[in-house]
Amino acid sequence: MSAGPATRREPGEPWGGVRPFSIKTKLGALVVISVLITTGLLMIAVRTETELRFITVFSMIATLLITQFVAHSLTAPLDEMNAVARSISHGDYTRRVRENRRDELGDLAQTINRMADDLEAQDRQRKELVANVSHELRTPIAGLRAVLENIVDGVTEADPETMRTALKQTERLGRLVETLLDLSRLDNGVVPLKKRRFEVWPYLSGVLKEANMVASARAGIASDSGSHTRTDVHLHLDVHPTELTAHADPERIHQVVANLIDNAVKHSPPHGRVTVKARRGPQPESLVIEVLDEGPGIPRSEWHRVFERFNRGAVSRPHGPGSDGGTGLGLAIARWAVDLHGGHIGVAESERGCRIRVTLPGLSSPSN
Repeated sequence: MSAGPATRREPGEPWGGVRPFSIKTKLGALVVISVLITTGLLMIAVRTETELRFITVFSMIATLLITQFVAHSLTAPLDEMNAVARSISHGDYTRRVRENRRDELGDLAQTINRMADDLEAQDRQRKELVANVSHELRTPIAGLRAVLENIVDGVTEADPETMRTALKQTERLGRLVETLLDLSRLDNGVVPLKKRRFEVWPYLSGVLKEANMVASARAGIASDSGSHTRTDVHLHLDVHPTELTAHADPERIHQVVANLIDNAVKHSPPHGRVTVKARRGPQPESLVIEVLDEGPGIPRSEWHRVFERFNRGAVSRPHGPGSDGGTGLGLAIARWAVDLHGGHIGVAESERGCRIRVTLPGLSSPSN
């Protein structure tokens, strides 16, 4: 297996700050040693009056032995790398090359191991995505199928209430498709931003009102789409000053705030409180948004992993009725939208619960 973090180094970076003997140096040393051996044997031959043919044979044997030793030390790791590369090409990402050399071959071994790490992570994420999407699709499709089968079999009438249930299942499918589209945009690169100036208070007030309405609409059925169905958590908005304005893409910021609220609500205790704070940033039309909850919080050791895809957090189970694990994509999409603006998103210190801080650069950011 690959070396641990304490022994990691960048490919090409010398061990201990100074590069030891490289392959080129070793080959040069081989030539020098061969010449010294031959010269030494010739001097012995002159002093002992030994015949030249014996000296030549001894010199060739000694040189061949040294060359064989050096060649084996160079080709053995190449054979190992070839075997590992062949395993990787066949889909086995568990094998690693030993990183016990301090030359160019050691750098190559580390590069191969890092490539294997990346491929293994991508393969794991691909399998997780298939499993997550299969799970998320199964429930709304099964619910929609059951409703339609009951209508076709005459068990229930196609009344507004029954069709409303079918509509909810269809909406859940639509939300999952939107999440997958966002993930596709994240993978394919930068999406053009439609920035404009807007007033923060009415904008965020609308986002919170929509979150409450959606949660109430979904409360009638269980949710497996990664969106909460809780109505016991109180959402509070704190904007100062009230006339605060910002310059950003409202649609993308809506994604950020909605996903942060959704995540905070899921991990809030029963009848908890989620606060969305907005303050003026250091630059013109810049904005700082914080989303605070009263949940168990995030261990500092997990802060760097919060915004990774499929990361559902260190909490074993969300709190309160209507919570679920989700797809693990909401915070990754939030980071993507913030990165498009050239801003920053991260976990901040908090005395209680979790605090996520978003900083948007406003007019100071380069146009996208």
